[in-house]
Amino acid sequence: MKRRNLLRHLREQGCLFVREGSDHTIVTNPANGRQSEVPRHREIKFRLVRKICRDLDVTPPSEK
Repeated sequence: MKRRNLLRHLREQGCLFVREGSDHTIVTNPANGRQSEVPRHREIKFRLVRKICRDLDVTPPSEK
């Protein structure tokens, strides 16, 4: 999955950008206070996408 598509999906689910780390973008879900890191790669494997969504307690996007 493209990184920009994942970030768009997380924003649509109510997650917010917190800050940029050295190699990751930190994202939080204000509804429950959970945070996760999104790596700075163009392509992110769907297995990692599911893990990030699980960390933030949001529904994962459909696999295409």
